[in-house]
Amino acid sequence: MQIKVLLFATLKDLAGNNRLTLTLPDGVMTVSDARQALIRQFPHMKAHAEAAIAAVNEEFAGATDVVKDGDEVAFFPPVSGGSGTYPEVFLLADEPIQTDDLIKQITVKATGAVCVFSGMVRGETQQDGIRQETQHLEYEAYEPMALRKMEQVAAEIRERWPLVQGIAIVQRVGKLDVGDNTILIACSSGHRDQGCFEAARYGIDRLKEIVPVWKKEVRPNGEAWVEGYYMPTSADRQDGLDQESVTDQA
Repeated sequence: MQIKVLLFATLKDLAGNNRLTLTLPDGVMTVSDARQALIRQFPHMKAHAEAAIAAVNEEFAGATDVVKDGDEVAFFPPVSGGSGTYPEVFLLADEPIQTDDLIKQITVKATGAVCVFSGMVRGETQQDGIRQETQHLEYEAYEPMALRKMEQVAAEIRERWPLVQGIAIVQRVGKLDVGDNTILIACSSGHRDQGCFEAARYGIDRLKEIVPVWKKEVRPNGEAWVEGYYMPTSADRQDGLDQESVTDQA
C-alpha cells in the first residue's frame, strides 16, 4: 500500500521536502509502522521523527491507529507558542542567563509582577554530615525531550494558575563554575497574588522530576554524576495526546 506523508518544521528541513509517498507492506499497518518506514528512509531524522506528533487524515493519531492505502499521514513537532496568548521561552543555554532580557520577553502591557527563581552552583555541600567542596558542575541534557518537557511544565502551570501570563524556563548546559546560574524559571502575572510565586516554585520542582537534565559534580578528590530518585509514571506523559504516538518504536 502507499500513503501520503506530510512533514512540517524541522522534519521538513531534514527531509528536504514537505511531501512524499511511503510504500508499506499490504495488510494491517499502523502509525508506528509508518513512522519506522519514514526513519528507514531518513535515518538522520530518527530523533525528531520519534518525538513527532502524528495525525492521520487531519486528526491526531496514536501509535496503534491503523493507516490505510491512500491515507494522508502528517508528522510534526509539538505546536509552538503554548497558549498562543502569552509569551513563552524554553531554552538550553550554553551562555550565561541574561535575566533582564528574559523578563522583558515574558512581560506584556498587562504585566505587573514577575517572580524569578534562579539556581546557582554551590561551592560547598553537606552530604551525610560531611562537607563536600565543588570545583565546578557539568550539565548535559537529552535536548529534544528536555525542550518538550519544559513545554509540558509550562502547560501544567497554566492549568493550575490560569492567570499566569508569560513563562520562561532556561537550563544551562556545559561547564558551570561556582556562583554561575544553572537554571532560571520566571512567571509573570498582572498582580503578585495571581499565581506567579506559586507557579515559579512548581516549575522548578516539576523540572527536577521530568525534564531530562543531569549534572556531574567535579570535586578536588574526584567527580560523580548526581542522579535523582523520581521515576516518571504514565501520569507524567503529556496530556491531550496518546503518548504512544510520540514514543512507540515498535
